[in-house]
Amino acid sequence: MKIAIGNDHAGTTYKEKVVQYLENKGIKVINYGTDSEKSVDYPDFVHPVAEDVSDKKVDFGIIICGSGNGANMTANKHQAVRSALCWTSEIAELARSHNNANILSVPARFVSIQQTVDMVETFLNTEFEGGRHQNRIDKIPAKRSC
Repeated sequence: MKIAIGNDHAGTTYKEKVVQYLENKGIKVINYGTDSEKSVDYPDFVHPVAEDVSDKKVDFGIIICGSGNGANMTANKHQAVRSALCWTSEIAELARSHNNANILSVPARFVSIQQTVDMVETFLNTEFEGGRHQNRIDKIPAKRSC
């Protein structure tokens, strides 16, 4: 498995712990995030993750910013990306099983590092259920009206 990860200054410590967790599991990680707590612009670190997910260069993405919202909005601008803002493992599980989310967006200022690692574990170990959920996912992409 290969994961792309990106973060802004609010998620640096979180990213370090998540990368350590993933690498200990033998998962390859591509780090697009900042390694500093100096203020940066989250889109600069989220777009590369979303591009790798969209281009199927990685299996999943993880993005981390203060509220998780800006990163999530940025990621969801990319084709074939279904980024989910999660703050509990239960939401992460539903994001995968019902929405086939391929990016986990973490709100670093609102969850603990342990909650984040738990969400990552749940996200990566939950299978998409398909069925009626696939019908809904097929309707997500915007269609242009003439």
